[in-house]
Amino acid sequence: MINRVILVGRLTRDVEVRKTTSGLSVATFTVACNRRQSANTQDRQADFISCVAWRQTADFLASYAKKGNLVGIEGRIQTRNYDGADGKKVYVTEVVCDSVQLLTPRSSDNNSYTPSYTQAPVENNYEPSESFDDFTSGVSLDISSDDLPF
Repeated sequence: MINRVILVGRLTRDVEVRKTTSGLSVATFTVACNRRQSANTQDRQADFISCVAWRQTADFLASYAKKGNLVGIEGRIQTRNYDGADGKKVYVTEVVCDSVQLLTPRSSDNNSYTPSYTQAPVENNYEPSESFDDFTSGVSLDISSDDLPF
């Protein structure tokens, strides 16, 4: 089964960041994504998609993302439900973000730093066991011009 989502759209409001009781950061926001226009309609339509980001991604968005910023999101769709205040069951469908990238150009009119293309930190545990820097290690390669494809 595949559950992958890739979105590019604009933030409809500033990102809301809260902390869980265990101290994890969680950000909620909505992204407006334009629909394709059909040839016979002039009205532009958009979908407003609820998104959630956790941990470092949430902290990154709290620091740099603002209403109207263009963002690229990769994640998965998740559904959940709960009982509302009126006793009725409430169903929620949202995108849980694995990575978020700011795609808005840097702003020169304010002092805050808005990266032109910045990816939120992604948690991974990959650490190379050895250096792969062959270009500075002084090793020369024995390649004749007959071996080159051009």
